[in-house]
Amino acid sequence: MQEADLDPIDRRILGHLQAHGRASNLELAEAVHLSPAQCHRRHRRLEERGLIVGYETRVDAGRIGLGVVAFIHVTMERGHLRELPKFKDLIAGMAQIQECYAVTGDSDYVLKVVARDLKSLSDFLMDTLMRTPGVNTVRSSVCLDELKCTSALPLD
Repeated sequence: MQEADLDPIDRRILGHLQAHGRASNLELAEAVHLSPAQCHRRHRRLEERGLIVGYETRVDAGRIGLGVVAFIHVTMERGHLRELPKFKDLIAGMAQIQECYAVTGDSDYVLKVVARDLKSLSDFLMDTLMRTPGVNTVRSSVCLDELKCTSALPLD
């Protein structure tokens, strides 16, 4: 994937939006020292080029009763490619799976999962994930404390 050509103003726009996703165009323009019209054009261009891929609201999981975060390492059976569409469908359809990455190393995938409690996590692991065709082994690590959680990317 080719790195996008970003000038310092584009980087300031992206940086401000990462920190202040709800900023109005006027607030954004003031923060990056552009006129509102120029800022709006640049902002739209960044969206059109695919550098801005979406906007979302982050909800505090603990405050809505999702007190457990776990990282699940999944190893697929040899020759699992025929089962891959089922696995991908499961991942896409399960709201408690927040992130999934194909990785190198001892496992094939790492999932970030949220659950109400340890029993809910166990039910998900035993009744859903481990029963998915192609899944061979599952190892989980329960998060004890969140030290840093961000989606902001370094722009320098």
